[in-house]
Amino acid sequence: MNIFNADLHCHSTVSDGTLSPEALAERARANGVELWALTDHDEIGGQQRARDAARTQGLPHLTGVEISVTFAGETVHIVGLGFDDRNEALRQGLAATRGGREERAREMAAELLKVGIPGAFEGALKYVGNPDLISRTHFARYLVETGRCSDTNDVFRKYLADGKPGYVPHRWAGLGDAVRWITQAGGVAVIAHPGRYHRFTPTTEFALFSEFKEHGGQGVEVVTGSHTTAEYGKYAAMAIEFDLAASRGSDFHSPVESRTDLGKLPRLPAQLTPVWELLAERITHPA
Repeated sequence: MNIFNADLHCHSTVSDGTLSPEALAERARANGVELWALTDHDEIGGQQRARDAARTQGLPHLTGVEISVTFAGETVHIVGLGFDDRNEALRQGLAATRGGREERAREMAAELLKVGIPGAFEGALKYVGNPDLISRTHFARYLVETGRCSDTNDVFRKYLADGKPGYVPHRWAGLGDAVRWITQAGGVAVIAHPGRYHRFTPTTEFALFSEFKEHGGQGVEVVTGSHTTAEYGKYAAMAIEFDLAASRGSDFHSPVESRTDLGKLPRLPAQLTPVWELLAERITHPA
């Protein structure tokens, strides 16, 4: 059913969100969400808490994760839904993906020091719930706190985007690796917010969708917090072209920072197959 209020993309303090898994479940329920997944970056350590919180809230739930991959020299995100979070290959793959984050963060701090911003690594750590997952978002919050920028979007524009003083690239997992970890754990792989990969040409985007499909990917986020109305239509058409199920998720990180609150997105276009129809047997329903 496309009228379903599913929110299958959000982040907690286990990665770079500002709310706990328990607070997210409560917020999702209060906002009318009917199916929820927590998709922390490269980490499934919050999944049991999310499952327990969803049960407490009487909220149907799917396991989730957002995996960082490198494709055509750019960072792309792949959401996994409905997998077995005890799967050892998935756990090991995510641990390897997380491994380079601290080194990258120290390099970012060194680059920021060159433009007159000292103490960025230590400042970013204040916002990190899980030190293994320190990210640009944590640096952004520190730069807002110290008055360098007005908000986190301003930080990315001035310092942390490609070509800016504090940007340091990182080589993540391969596309095929991420899709394989998810699918072999019994889940469905989904291309996250494809409209955000602004450096991709139409040819690169076509290659991403084609290779993703070849690796066994089954879904794409059509309705998500960073997409425009026009992009809803564009990626609905691409879902049909590539025979992919459609997902829906706010990409909620914070009540202050996020464009879209949990459960407050438009519904999926009617002609699409919702990804949760592929996952009906993997949904945890409250007793």
